[in-house]
Amino acid sequence: MSLDVRTVTASEFPEWMRAVGTGFLTAGKGPDEELVADRLADVDLSRVQGVFDAGRCVATFRSFTQRLTVVGGATVAADAVTAVTVTPTHRRRGLLNRMMATDLAAAKERGDLVASLIAAEYPIYGRYGFGPAAWSAVWEVSVHRTGLDPRRSGQPAGGGRIEMVDGADTRKIGPEVHGALAARQPGAVTRGERWWRRHTGVGPRPDHEKWTEPFYVVHRAADGTVDGLLVYGTDDTWGDAKQPLNTASVRDMIALNPAAERALWHFLCSIDWITTVRSGYRAPDDLLPLLLPDPRAARLVTNADWLWLRMLDVPRALEARTYGTEASLVLDVRDGAGLAGGRFLLDASDDGARCVPTTRSADLALDVAELATLYLGDESVRRLVDLGRAEELRAGAATTADAVFRTGRRPWCPDVF
Repeated sequence: MSLDVRTVTASEFPEWMRAVGTGFLTAGKGPDEELVADRLADVDLSRVQGVFDAGRCVATFRSFTQRLTVVGGATVAADAVTAVTVTPTHRRRGLLNRMMATDLAAAKERGDLVASLIAAEYPIYGRYGFGPAAWSAVWEVSVHRTGLDPRRSGQPAGGGRIEMVDGADTRKIGPEVHGALAARQPGAVTRGERWWRRHTGVGPRPDHEKWTEPFYVVHRAADGTVDGLLVYGTDDTWGDAKQPLNTASVRDMIALNPAAERALWHFLCSIDWITTVRSGYRAPDDLLPLLLPDPRAARLVTNADWLWLRMLDVPRALEARTYGTEASLVLDVRDGAGLAGGRFLLDASDDGARCVPTTRSADLALDVAELATLYLGDESVRRLVDLGRAEELRAGAATTADAVFRTGRRPWCPDVF
């Protein structure tokens, strides 16, 4: 029987949402009308694809407009991919191939420089030219081992102060604090109004997302400006000897400077009854362990790929970021899908770059997915060469490329989408 791959209409959207729930193992039944209306108000249906078999949705795909911060602080237009599922009964039929090809071609036509996604599974998206461009880590902190003085660790130094606020305050304060972070953090992506509503408990939610109100905290610098935001939840666990064994789990934490970051972590580790802190997803080179007198109190429990990128316009994307040193490189970029391949001359500097097609001999040859892993400064060209995932065509080119692309701090995407 023929499978119909098409954009989804408003009347088909509830069935599409049901299929998303099936694919992600969250719910087999369809969503209620209130949730459908809420999601429809925020979705561009022209970018929602579904595959239908006799009227039943068996595969889903959606994309939306996103701004991605690159090295140097500029933002580029990204085609953010999400809600990718194939129902178990219809796997291995090329359905994702068809939907992905349609979406990436449209993104290229729109002028998006990259496509972005958070991969639920590692092996899938390399086939489509995506590569992991930013990783994420989670630490678990044993509060009693931190070496912090429990009588003083919740008191910020330097005239700053900690304040408890509520969700309404966070919806007002949060966008400005996040915007300041996104203006300089490679890998950060935009958060819209709906993001802030959803993450402060406003609006309907699917049955599997049980909302519990978290605690909201801000850090104010000595001049009163907010330079840090912390959102965390807690459990209610007590030992047999009536001792508190509670865990505080970070849902969101933005710090605009090391002083605010230190103050927020120390505050969280100072709360009575909290014996363990889970950091939530952080940059893999986060300061957290070294902000504690005893860094061994912070145990790394997760270190995994997070933000994946796919280059759609190599010259414009490479020109959008800045670089660590002044150098020229000729890159032979291979793209089996024919979207972004070619040979390009990159003249890089710490002020920016010029990138144009060229017929000169290449210094490095690599797949478009490997270029994506280099784009935000996280990966080593030398490592890619040693792995056989890039080819050094001129002696010393890998060393030069590492000096050009690498950054002092690793990129980080604070969000899942």
